[in-house]
Amino acid sequence: MVFSESLKKNRDFQTVYKKGISLANSYLVMYVLKNETQRNRLGISVSKKVGNSVVRHHLTRLVRESYRLSEEHFQRGYDIVVIVRTSAKEKNYHEIESALIHLGKLHKIYI
Repeated sequence: MVFSESLKKNRDFQTVYKKGISLANSYLVMYVLKNETQRNRLGISVSKKVGNSVVRHHLTRLVRESYRLSEEHFQRGYDIVVIVRTSAKEKNYHEIESALIHLGKLHKIYI
C-alpha cells in the first residue's frame, strides 16, 4: 500500500469508532475519520462470529487487496476501519471489492 499504513492499536480503532462516521452495505461496514496526515490508515476487523481463523484471515486479505488495488482512487488523510459482516463469508474477491468501492463512494472519499 503506497499511500496507506495499517491501523494497529486498539486506541486508534476506538477513536475512529467514537468520532468517525459509519456507513454500511450488506457485506461491510466502513467507519471514516479525518486525520491530520497526508496518508490513509486502514484497519480491518473480522469478528469470530464470521468463522474460524482461516475464514477470518481470508476475508481480511480480500479486503486489504481490494483496497490496495484501488487505493489511488481514495482521497488521502483519513483513518478507515472496515468491519466485515457475516454475510461476506461466502463472497468472492469481486463482490468484496465492489462493496468496498460502494462504501468509499457513499463516504465521498472515492474519486
